[in-house]
Amino acid sequence: MVFNNSKRIFYFDALRTIAILCVVLLHVTGHLGEIMNYNISTIYSFNGAFEIFANNFFRIGIALFLMLSGALLLGRDWDIRSFFSKRIPRITKPFIFWSLIFSIMLISASYFISSIDFVTKFGILDMLKVFWDTLTCQAPGSAVYWFFWMMLGMYIIMPIFNKWINNTDLSKVEYFLIIWMIYIIAAHTLMAPVPEIVSFFVSPIGFVVLGYYLRYNERKIFNNPIVALIFIMVPAALMMFYSYSVVDTTILFVFHRYSILVMMEAIGVFCLFKTSSFLNNPGNGVKNVVSSVAMCSYGMYLIHSQLIMVTRKILHLSLGFSAEYIILFIVGFVFSWIIIYILSKIPFIDDFIGVK
Repeated sequence: MVFNNSKRIFYFDALRTIAILCVVLLHVTGHLGEIMNYNISTIYSFNGAFEIFANNFFRIGIALFLMLSGALLLGRDWDIRSFFSKRIPRITKPFIFWSLIFSIMLISASYFISSIDFVTKFGILDMLKVFWDTLTCQAPGSAVYWFFWMMLGMYIIMPIFNKWINNTDLSKVEYFLIIWMIYIIAAHTLMAPVPEIVSFFVSPIGFVVLGYYLRYNERKIFNNPIVALIFIMVPAALMMFYSYSVVDTTILFVFHRYSILVMMEAIGVFCLFKTSSFLNNPGNGVKNVVSSVAMCSYGMYLIHSQLIMVTRKILHLSLGFSAEYIILFIVGFVFSWIIIYILSKIPFIDDFIGVK
């Protein structure tokens, strides 16, 4: 089946905005979780409960990005050459650009600010190693760049799935998704041993196909906002319940980003925005903001973690959980959006900053 729709769809922008919002909130939660003093009183406090909720619920961000890729790119009539020439540079140029920028920032901050020790050696080879470590997700703040390598893998295998989808029907797509969900339950919910290379490709590509399926299927269960809310709330409650049932005073339990409950939540959010007339008809001001964040989302992803890390390192925050959460969220979400938005207005640079 071949579908063609070049018109911009608002609920896709809304989902992309929700996705980057969840990613930033998850990483802010992670940063503050590193400095929380876990004990019985903190785990059962409001802050502890929020940590458990946020560390699980906000994991839908990556799933939503993958589902959007499938909804937008699968089932369309394109050839491999044109797909690769357009899509791969779109994610690679910003990745290399921001890796270089932040490598320079790590080196400069460590050299000129005595309290910062991101880098301890400043020879040519040492500085080149910082850039290489950033590209390979080993430098400070660059762990989130695994997303680029995962998306590169998805783009490489996506033409195979697009060819299959263009020559099949939704019933066969459903069969694929059932098999994939069984794998998801085994590998990422029951945590059965699976070779990492298999998981790297199989787990995310299922979300890509799922996004395509949710966009075009007509089953009532996936086209009802009430059912969508159930898909969101029930897994969220189950994750909170299970996390508290196994919690101890040293670590909080979190579900895998590809686990079945996270997948169900992502399905609920996707279907809610697809089917809710209320969510799809905000004022023009809201639409403009949502569309702007959506277009800047990839660039925001590439810079938000480093901005949060540098802010923590320089300011040595000790204002309490709520105040620090707000500050780091503003830095990670609002500032990163403003930076990408302003840079997008500079001619010829938009190809390098992550604007879509």
